[in-house]
Amino acid sequence: MTMWTARVSLAGMLMATASGASAQTMVDPPGGRQPTPAAMRVAPLPPAAWTDAQKALVEKFARYGPADNAARTLLQVPELFDGVMPYTIYLSEDSKLTARQRELLILRAAWLNGNQYLWARHAPRARQAGLSSADLKRLAEGPTAKGLDPLDANLLAMSDQLHRNASVTDATWAALSKSFDLFHLMDAVETANHFMVLALIYNTFGVQPDAGNPDRLPTDVTYRVTVPPREPPLAVARAVPPAGRGIAVGRTFGLYPELSRNWSPRQTFILQKSPVTPRHREMFILRMGWNCRSEYEWSQHVGPVGRAREWGLEPKNIALGPTAPGWDPIEATILKASDEVYRDGVVSDATWNALVDRFGIPWTMSGVFSTADYRAISLSLNTYGVQHEPNDETFPVF
Repeated sequence: MTMWTARVSLAGMLMATASGASAQTMVDPPGGRQPTPAAMRVAPLPPAAWTDAQKALVEKFARYGPADNAARTLLQVPELFDGVMPYTIYLSEDSKLTARQRELLILRAAWLNGNQYLWARHAPRARQAGLSSADLKRLAEGPTAKGLDPLDANLLAMSDQLHRNASVTDATWAALSKSFDLFHLMDAVETANHFMVLALIYNTFGVQPDAGNPDRLPTDVTYRVTVPPREPPLAVARAVPPAGRGIAVGRTFGLYPELSRNWSPRQTFILQKSPVTPRHREMFILRMGWNCRSEYEWSQHVGPVGRAREWGLEPKNIALGPTAPGWDPIEATILKASDEVYRDGVVSDATWNALVDRFGIPWTMSGVFSTADYRAISLSLNTYGVQHEPNDETFPVF
C-alpha cells in the first residue's frame, strides 16, 4: 500500500467513524456561507466615560492608532482589551512577514468571516503596503484567482484550509516551506488565526466600521471556500518542541519567544482574569476543541489544564452538544453559542440575548472571546502537529 493510499484509507475510516456520531455530536464546518455580522450589541465606550485605568490602557497601546470603534468596544472589559492587544499589534506590525503578506492574511480573514470592520480598517493599510485594488479583489476571490503571485496563492490556500478544515494540508505546508522558515510559517498561521478570532468577536459584538474608513467587503465576488478534504491528524510534529519541563503546547510556542511573549496575554485573560467561571469556561473551550477536532486541546482541558471533571463536567456530554440530556437551558445555550461561533461566525440574537440576560455584557463578551480564541488555538495545534502528552484522555467514542 502506498503512503497516499494509506492516507486516503485512513481519512475514509475517520470520516466513517465521525459520521456515525455527527448527527448528534458535531455541527457543519464553517465556510458554507459568508457570515453576517450582528447590528451593534455593545456600544463603544466614549472617552468621557473612561476610567484612569482605561485611559492608561489606551495610552499603552497607542502605537496601534487612536482608540477606534473596536478598541472602545473592548474597553468595556479592560482586561480583555489588555489581553487582545499585544498579539494584535505584534501580528499587524512586528512579525517576520512583510507588511504586504500581513495585510493579505488579515483581509482574507475579514472576507472569510464577513467582517466589515476589519476590511474597512485594513484595506487602506494594504494599499500602503503595495496591494492594488485589483489585488484586493483577487484576494477576495481566493487562492485560484487569476493573476495571483504563487506565494500569495499559497497563503490564501492556507487561510482557507484553516477556516474550513481547522488544519493545513501537507502540500500547502510544503509549498510555503519553500519560501518560509518555521518562524515565518508560524507568523503566517497565527496571523490568519488571530484575525479570525477578532472577526468572530467583532461580528458578535456588532463592531461597526469607523466613519473615516469607507472601504467595504467587495459585493461583486461570489463567496466560495473550496479546499481539499481534511487530512488525518499529524502523527509527527511539524514544529518539534524541545524536551523539557511544561506541556507540549507551551514548548511549541516557546520555539519562537517573541511570538510566544505576545501570545501569552490572550491566554492569561481566559485562564486567570476572565469573569467566566471555570465550569463554563471549560464548556466553551471543550466544545470548540471537539468541533475543530483538536484532540490535544480536548485532552488538556479534560485533564491537567482545564480539569473538567473537577468542575462537575462529563466530557461525553460536551461532545454530544447542547441537546444532550442533563444540561439546564442556560448551559445548553453556552454550548450553542460555541457551535454558532464555529459554524456561523457570529452568535445569533436569541443566544446572545439569553446569555446577556443571565450573565450580563462583560461575562458574555468574555465567554464569546474564550470560545473564539480556542478555535484559533485548535487550528494552531492541529497545524503544528502538537502531539499528546503521556496518558492523555483522547476523544470519547460513541
